[in-house]
Amino acid sequence: MTTTPWGFRDILPEEAQAREDIALTVKDRLKAHGYLPVETPLLESRAALEGGGRLTDSPFKLFDDDGRFLMVRPDNTLPIVRLVSSRMRAADLPLRLRYEAPVVRGAARNSGTSRQFTQLGYELIGEGGVAGDTEIVSIAVEATLALGLPSWRLVCGSVRPFQELLARCSDRALAERVLALVHVNNLVDLDDEVRASDEAPAVKRAICELPRLHGGLEVLDRVDSLLGEAGVGAGTVDELRALYASLAQEGLDVAERLAFDFSIMSSFDYYTGLVFKIYAAGMPDSVGSGGRYDRVLDGAVAGADHVPAAGFAFSLERLEIVRPIDGEGDDGVAVPAAGGDSAVVRDMAAPLRIAVPKGSLNVDALRVLEEAGLDVSPLRDPGRHLIFRSRDLREGPNSIGEVEFIIVRPTDAPAFVACGGADCGICGRDSLIEADMNLLQLVDLGFGACRFIEAEPAAAAAAVERAYARRGSLRVATKYPRIAGAWYASRGINADIVSLHGNIELGPIVGMTDRIVDITATGTTLRENDLVITGEIMECTARFFVNPGRARIDARVRELAARLAALRKA
Repeated sequence: MTTTPWGFRDILPEEAQAREDIALTVKDRLKAHGYLPVETPLLESRAALEGGGRLTDSPFKLFDDDGRFLMVRPDNTLPIVRLVSSRMRAADLPLRLRYEAPVVRGAARNSGTSRQFTQLGYELIGEGGVAGDTEIVSIAVEATLALGLPSWRLVCGSVRPFQELLARCSDRALAERVLALVHVNNLVDLDDEVRASDEAPAVKRAICELPRLHGGLEVLDRVDSLLGEAGVGAGTVDELRALYASLAQEGLDVAERLAFDFSIMSSFDYYTGLVFKIYAAGMPDSVGSGGRYDRVLDGAVAGADHVPAAGFAFSLERLEIVRPIDGEGDDGVAVPAAGGDSAVVRDMAAPLRIAVPKGSLNVDALRVLEEAGLDVSPLRDPGRHLIFRSRDLREGPNSIGEVEFIIVRPTDAPAFVACGGADCGICGRDSLIEADMNLLQLVDLGFGACRFIEAEPAAAAAAVERAYARRGSLRVATKYPRIAGAWYASRGINADIVSLHGNIELGPIVGMTDRIVDITATGTTLRENDLVITGEIMECTARFFVNPGRARIDARVRELAARLAALRKA
């Protein structure tokens, strides 16, 4: 065997030495603050970890000789929670623990991402309130400074406002759907769900606006205002105000380095208050993240009914990428390391880069960008060029300045933005669903409307039913396997998906499949091929989406989103 399994890689001596130097720098800071090392097993009982909170799925699960369901850990916090609850007592509190350990998580095949990475983390258990928050955050900042990371930013939020707001919802199923949409950064579908609900107008407004809030202390005032109008009591962001003041007293230039953002949500649901991330060197992936999880250990430590806790973890791979190499990167722009799979590191002073779709969406995409104030004239006759430099025609403090357009297939736009090749982009809802990447969907642009439908030959209904009864499954041809698969799964139908890339209608016509799942605007192609619609799946329009990290560190992204949203509203 000459290669490693996909998503895993070898680390050669030169890179291993660089990783060790980074790890020692972080561990030295933690050791100086009294944090002691611990190690937990690579394999854990799934049941034990699920007791602490919702898990991201691990691609590696197995049964041991005793029949216990085990998994390779996707995170280090919950194993430490398990360790503390089973091995520690109230007399041991507060605990200051640190670790350097690999984790394994799922990743889409052929996405260029790793399935294993190393966390450098620490947990403060038994110390709550502002003192605990300040300690956790200030140590992360101290380690960031010790590593010499350029152009770093601290972004803080809290899950409390959203949790208390959703508790006001009369429809609990709506609250669950809303929370799921916020977790995956889909604010467009969030708007649609809330708009169609029977909740009070003030509650609707707060739900839709809260995850879009970003900025300085004024953002906290807006949170208070929104939640007050929705009937939520005051004080949900008092801890963030106190943290801001405490960090300022410690000498951190909070006005320059710290921003509040309420789109920060974790794939783990155990957080109860503060959540925060650190960004550096213009890379839209955070180099580390953490937060407060005060309820996880309640009643789990002998002799203590309530055990507050908070933690933070750096990604060693991302620190590799953004840490300047000795003698290089003196201009403040990190020199990418050999390893790692994080998004592209780009100079914050570089033009805002926008992925513009070719094909049927192109004309309307150029129209809305032009109406938003951008000069799109270089794109009118692109020839064979791939990147076009242009500018914002609006002057003043909110000017976006120089921009770059890249012309891409709509299906490729999500990958370019998620991987940092572009900061934001436009494509159809279908492309976003099929890509299934970490993207922040902000604006429904309203053009490119089409429907996703299921269809079959007009005279084949009885034959299809007989075939389904015999085989126990439908054979379905589609260009959209993720959309089709999810729709059939939601209806409890077993479907065998046949992926095709053109002339989908031929699938059932030649007898290869029973039905098709495809898009239609007028239905002309279906009628001409004697196909009838048997199911309506969803409607689709173009959307403006951004890299989540870029939205948190680059005000130009949010400025463009605000302009497009205003145009759509008008």
